[in-house]
Amino acid sequence: MIETLLVGVGLFASTNVDDIFLTMAFFSDARLDRRSVVIGKFAGIGALTLASTAAAACTLAVPPEWVALLGLVPLTLGIKALWDLRAGGGDEGGDGLERAAPSMMSQVLSVAGVTAANGGDNIGVYVPVFAKDLSAVPAYVAVFAVMTVAWCIGGYVLVSHRLVASTMRRVMRPLLPIVLIVLGVWILFGARGLVMPATADVDRPATAPAPGTPGTAP
Repeated sequence: MIETLLVGVGLFASTNVDDIFLTMAFFSDARLDRRSVVIGKFAGIGALTLASTAAAACTLAVPPEWVALLGLVPLTLGIKALWDLRAGGGDEGGDGLERAAPSMMSQVLSVAGVTAANGGDNIGVYVPVFAKDLSAVPAYVAVFAVMTVAWCIGGYVLVSHRLVASTMRRVMRPLLPIVLIVLGVWILFGARGLVMPATADVDRPATAPAPGTPGTAP
């Protein structure tokens, strides 16, 4: 059991290093309710874990090209956020932003979508580990839940520091849309095999012909 818990901690930490910065960015946005960020993080990571468990149970390897299509989520949100920022003229007036803030459900879905898209490649790591021993999945789920709490606390504490908070809130509001767009494009780059199959085939090792087939030496 201890070994399983340690594997779970290492699995989560190694695949979510960049997610702590994304969590900080969410907490630094005054338009997002803190509860929405926490719930959205749990929903996004929970969706990844559920998808990985289902794939492992079906011994299904999810093609990375299809997983990469999750990049459409942050790309769309980033374009919308950039449009809203330009439409607002960069005004940081609290009243206008608060009135224009989306509902809590919309915020949760946005955070969950970006979290799932950012961690979409985690599925490729989780599936073989889960498939090795499905009985250990509940332990992994428990570890992931605790680690998600730790990630949220860490992101919130860092942003709550006076110096960090003032810098993050000043920088991240205009920068967050750009981060989301770049993140979306970077994730979508992995889907290029869907439109350019030859590109994906280059990376696949050639299969040696079976002995006795025409054109092969006896």
